[in-house]
Amino acid sequence: MKPTYQQPTERGYYGQFGGAFIPEMLYPNVEELRQQYLDILAEPEFQEEYQMLLRDYVGRPTPLFEAKRLSEKYNTRVFLKREDLCHTGAHKINNTVGQILLAKRLGKTRIIAETGAGQHGVATATVCALMGMQCIVYMGEVDMERQKPNVYRMRLLGAEVRAAMSGSRTLKDATNEAIRDWISNPVNTHYIIGSVVGPHPYPDLVARLQAIISEEMRKQLLEKTGSELPQYVVACVGGGSNAAGAFYHFLEEPSVQLVAVEAAGHGIYSGHSAATSVLGTPGVIHGARTLLMQDEEGQITEPYSISAGLDYPGIGPLHAFLADAGRARFISIEDEDALRAVSELSRLEGIIPALETAHALAALDQLGAGPNDVVVVNLSGRGDKDLETYLKYADTIL
Repeated sequence: MKPTYQQPTERGYYGQFGGAFIPEMLYPNVEELRQQYLDILAEPEFQEEYQMLLRDYVGRPTPLFEAKRLSEKYNTRVFLKREDLCHTGAHKINNTVGQILLAKRLGKTRIIAETGAGQHGVATATVCALMGMQCIVYMGEVDMERQKPNVYRMRLLGAEVRAAMSGSRTLKDATNEAIRDWISNPVNTHYIIGSVVGPHPYPDLVARLQAIISEEMRKQLLEKTGSELPQYVVACVGGGSNAAGAFYHFLEEPSVQLVAVEAAGHGIYSGHSAATSVLGTPGVIHGARTLLMQDEEGQITEPYSISAGLDYPGIGPLHAFLADAGRARFISIEDEDALRAVSELSRLEGIIPALETAHALAALDQLGAGPNDVVVVNLSGRGDKDLETYLKYADTIL
């Protein structure tokens, strides 16, 4: 099969990135999923149940809102895809609804997940409650402290939240712990990965389940602007699930500029950054070859971002391919600029965004968009979970 931006090879490669670099003990789990996921996703019964839950439980389609005051400020036409209005407050549930239906068809009874900002953990705990399945979520100790509301929400939903205590005690380490759990429990457990990372088929699986975002965008843009195609689609990128969903149905449309916004922390070259497209080199993390922040010995460089969801030393292999091929433009945003974007959207449009999403909004003044251009920003999550951080940095925000 000839690979495209949208479709990896049979073995999960996007150009030189992707694949499945896994220990032998994990091979049966990953291979079972690889052999069955496309057939299950194509089943009419699966699609009927998945679409029903997206509509009646998640609340799709989410609105495409024209942000008039933001448009006036940046002298271009800005639309916000309101994934923050999904049930649980972020796009993550599009994926967890699909994956738990997949897990049931694979005969699994126990679910594990990793989470950074807690949005994927909450989305996983939610669907496990809905389906009556055991749920264990791994979360870095540092992230548990800075995203306390989501830890409480997961526990309220019946999930067990286990702290990852190794390394930087953030998303990377939570993912390590989840993989160790999966190796120890290969028969009854399904690992719901929350982003387009991990060994094949996860990057393709998660991208397909998030593709509903750009599918809806095209229909809504046609209705609101007379064209399915905008000039720009902008999304933040940690691992890159919301960006994969926002880009998916525009990947083969060269007239649409895809803009991925990374976290530059205190500055790209400050030693406290997560700007992987700039600082990364090809390497293997969590079972996939991708762009990775690492030293000359191949040891992972600890990332930093004020945003737990972007605090990851790699990006999904799809995004590494888009960066390598020049199909997507990558912009890096520092913490202070993201915090100012929180204030700006709150006061101009009455919407408090998540810290992750604020990075995408902060890139608006770097696009070079003109007054007749249409810009779509994927508003991936709401900011309730970040209120403690916003209060801490009130001098910058207010």
